Amino acid sequence: MEGLILFLILFPFFSAALFALIKNNTARRYITYASAALIICAAVVFAALFFSSGRDSISFFSAGGIISECATYITVAVEVFLVALICVLSVKYKKYYCILLSVVQAGLMFWYEFSGAEPELQISNVYVDRLSVIMLLIVAIVGSLITVYACGYMKDYCRRHPDVADRRPFFFALMYVFLGAMCGLVLSNSLLWLYFFWEITSVISFLLISYTKTGEAVRNAFRALWMNLFGGLSMAVGIVVFGLYFSVTDLQSIIAFSGSAGSIIIPVALLALAALTKSAQLPFSSWLLGAMVAPTPSSALLHSATMVKAGVYLLIRLSPVLQGQITGSLVAYIGGFTFLAASMFAITVSDGKKVLAYSTVSNLGLIAMCAGIGTMETVWAGVFLIIFHAVSKSLCFQTVGSIENATGSREIESMRGLIKRYPWLALTLCIGMMCMYLAPFGMLISKWAALKSLIDASSSILAIIICFGSATTLVYWTKWITTVISSTHHDRQPLKNKTSVNQFFSLIVHAIIAVLLCFAFPWISQAVVNPYIASVYGSSSAVISSGNLFVMMMILALVIVVPTCCYLTTKHTKFKKVDRYIAGVNAGDQESFYDSFGEKKAQTLSNWYMEDIFGEKRLYKPCVVISVCFILYCAAVIATLSGVTLF
Repeated sequence: MEGLILFLILFPFFSAALFALIKNNTARRYITYASAALIICAAVVFAALFFSSGRDSISFFSAGGIISECATYITVAVEVFLVALICVLSVKYKKYYCILLSVVQAGLMFWYEFSGAEPELQISNVYVDRLSVIMLLIVAIVGSLITVYACGYMKDYCRRHPDVADRRPFFFALMYVFLGAMCGLVLSNSLLWLYFFWEITSVISFLLISYTKTGEAVRNAFRALWMNLFGGLSMAVGIVVFGLYFSVTDLQSIIAFSGSAGSIIIPVALLALAALTKSAQLPFSSWLLGAMVAPTPSSALLHSATMVKAGVYLLIRLSPVLQGQITGSLVAYIGGFTFLAASMFAITVSDGKKVLAYSTVSNLGLIAMCAGIGTMETVWAGVFLIIFHAVSKSLCFQTVGSIENATGSREIESMRGLIKRYPWLALTLCIGMMCMYLAPFGMLISKWAALKSLIDASSSILAIIICFGSATTLVYWTKWITTVISSTHHDRQPLKNKTSVNQFFSLIVHAIIAVLLCFAFPWISQAVVNPYIASVYGSSSAVISSGNLFVMMMILALVIVVPTCCYLTTKHTKFKKVDRYIAGVNAGDQESFYDSFGEKKAQTLSNWYMEDIFGEKRLYKPCVVISVCFILYCAAVIATLSGVTLF
C-alpha cells in the first residue's frame, strides 16, 4: 500500500511535467486518457486493499524514515519556489500585499521547522481511514474524469476564444498538479505535510483563475490568492502554536483532545479559520465567485474535487474538537449564514456558472455547519454531502461548459427548450440538478439528516436556517430545470451535436455514478460512513432507519420507471398541433402575435430573478459586514476564554 500512496501523490506531478513538455495536442490527449485511467485504477485498488484489511485506520511513513527525510528537502525546495513565484507575479502586477502574506507565513514555517522549535515526535506522516479513502476516490475519479472532459472542451474553448493564447500544455499541467496536491492533502497526518499541500492548491488555483490573463482574470486571481494566503497564514500560526505549547504535530493528536478541546481552543480556531477561507465561506466567498472567469474544467475541479473540498475536509476532521466549543459555534453559524445567503443570491443571477458558484458556496456552508455542530449525526450528513455534492456539481459545471460551447451562451434564459435542441446535454444537466435537491438523491437526504439532528439538539436557529435555505434552493433549481424542459416551439428539432466524445464520456459516467450512488447509499452508510463515525466517536447511531431506506429505493424506482413508461406509451401518439394564444392572434411562429391594431409584436418569456428584493448588489456587502463582525466577536470570546489580552 505504501507504493500505491506514493504513486497517487507523485504520479500526477509526473504527468504534469509531461504535459508541460509535450505540445502536440493528439499526444497530450492520449497521455490524459492513460494518466486518468491509471490514477482511477490505483485509487480503486487502494480502496479495495484498505477495506479488505478489516482495519479502521493504517499509518504510513513514520517521521525519521528515509521517505520522510527526502520529503522534507522536497517540500522546502517547492515552498521556496512557490514564494519566489508569488513574489515575481506580485511585483509584475503591483500586488505587493501578496508578497507580505507569502513571505511572513513561509518565514514562520521555516523558523519553526529548522530552528529546533518543532517537537521531535515519532508520528506517522500519512494516516489512512475511511474518510481519507472517500476523499481519495472523489479526487481520483471525479478529478481525473474532468481532465478527460477538458481534452475536448479546451479545443472548443480555443476555437471560440481566438483572442486568448492557447496555453493548453500549461493548463493540463496545472490540473494534474492539483490532483497530486489533493491526494497528498487528504492522506496527510503531519501538519507540516498538510500545510505544504494546502499552499500548493492555493497557488495552482491562482494560476488557473488567471489563465486568460485578461484584466478581470488577473484581478480575480489575486483576490483568490490573498484570501487563501491569509488562510494559509492562519494555518501556519495554528501549527506553530500547536507545536510550541501543546507538542502536537499531527492531526490525530489534535482529535485526541476531543475530551478537553477547551485547552486547544486558539490553535483549533486558527485552523478552522483557514478552512473557512479555503471553503469560500462569508466573508471570503468573493474569491470563488470570481473564479468563474476561468475555463469550465478548472471551475469543475475547484468546486467538486479539489480546493474548496480541502476546507470542508479539514472541518470534518476537526469536528470532534469543535463539538460544544465556541469555535464550533463560529463554524456552524458562519456556515449556516453562508448557506442561507448564498442560496438567496443564486435566485437573483441568470449566468449558469454563477448560479453553480453560489450553489457551491451555499452547500459548503451547510457542510461547515454540520462540522461545526460536530455530533455523530451531523458529521454523517456532512460526509454524504461531500460525496454527492462532488459528483453532481462536477456534472453540472461540465454540462454548462458544453452548452456554452454548443450555443455560445451560458445564460439560463438561452437554455429554454434545450431538451429539444440538445437532448443529451439537457438530460445530464437535469440529472445533475436533481441530484442537488430532489428525492431520492443523497443531497436532500443528507439535508434531512442534518435538520433532524439539529432539531434533536434543540438548535432552533440553525434548523430554521436549513429550512429557509432549502426552500430558496428549491426555487433556483426548479426555475432552471423547468426552463430547460420547456419550449415555445412545437416543432423544434434536435440540432447537430457539437460536443466531443471525451466530453460526453465524462458527462455520462458522472450521470451514471450519480444514479448508482442512490442505490449504493445504504451500503455506503453501513460499510463506510458508520464505521468511520464509530472510530472517531466510539459509537455510531442509525441516522436513517431501514424503513426510510426502503422508501428511498421505492422513490428512486418511481423516478425512473414512471417517466420511462410515460415516454414509451406516448412516443407514437399523434397530437394535433395548434397555435398558442399569446394575448392576440398568433403569428404562426409561437413567439409573436398581432395585437388589436394589427401590429406584430414579439412575445418574451423570462424568469423573475428578484434582483430588486435580495440581489447580490443590495445584500452582499451587508452579509460580509455581518460575518466579519461575528468572527471578531467570536475571536474576542475565544481570547477571553483563553486568558489572552487582545488590547
